[in-house]
Amino acid sequence: MHILLTGGTGLIGRALCRHWLAQGQRISVWSRRPQQVASLCGAQVRGIGRLEELTDEPLDAVINLAGAPIAERPWTHKRKALLWSSRIALTEQLVAWLEGRAQKPAVLVSGSAVGWYGDGGERELTEGMPPVSEDFGSQLCVAWEESAQRASALGIRVVLVRTGLVLARDGGFLKRLLPPFRLGLGGPIGNGRQWMPWVHLDDEIAAIDFLMRHESAEGPYNACAPQPVRNKAFARALGRAVRRPALLPVPALVLRIGLGELAGLLLGGQRAMPVRLAQAGFVFHFTDLDRALANVLEPR
Repeated sequence: MHILLTGGTGLIGRALCRHWLAQGQRISVWSRRPQQVASLCGAQVRGIGRLEELTDEPLDAVINLAGAPIAERPWTHKRKALLWSSRIALTEQLVAWLEGRAQKPAVLVSGSAVGWYGDGGERELTEGMPPVSEDFGSQLCVAWEESAQRASALGIRVVLVRTGLVLARDGGFLKRLLPPFRLGLGGPIGNGRQWMPWVHLDDEIAAIDFLMRHESAEGPYNACAPQPVRNKAFARALGRAVRRPALLPVPALVLRIGLGELAGLLLGGQRAMPVRLAQAGFVFHFTDLDRALANVLEPR
């Protein structure tokens, strides 16, 4: 199988490359820095700087995960423009290129996030529901999915993966949380009641692989463990995992002053449930947060 991957040098992309290389798959990664792809993703992974390099080569699947990190810095006008272009403009370019190909892949698996729903409050959020608020993060995901969905008019099966907060050893949001928590300076954010839809990296990779191969899978899927937790419970669990107290809250006002509009991403949440994945027969390996954190943080 020949798989084209965008966002291949990111956390999830690198893990997908390891997973598929172990299966003997052929992988091409479209990247702004194609010369770095082999060192980041594996020596057998081909890095390309232009899609046209693959024009005459057959493709079985496209996995579209590219996008600048959404919570890395405040949402200035310039940052919003970058977040938009790195997702929507890139996806539009990808779909336009697919339209011009004589041989088209069977499936496009395109990234999204549970932020698609906006701040859901106490609602259980399933894939059949509309967005419940219209903050920038939600607008970004809605436009990203709409751009990818256009590939369905080309006869390509389109899967939209709405990912939760990924628990991983080598990156993701834990990388920022761990230093203060290990110093005993961690705690809940705001009132700590907001829901956190989390997913272990291994389950995220397994879900993407499952949806790519599952020929009846189409449309949106929530990629998050079936037991979301509140932020306060997550802070306590992370404190237990690093054997430190987790009692120091980060006041909402401090976040709003320091981060502006981005603070809403941290103070809101989604009680997202992976209903369609369960209906399709996917089984999560990590459903208990304590066990997932122990696995991610155990020495290797």
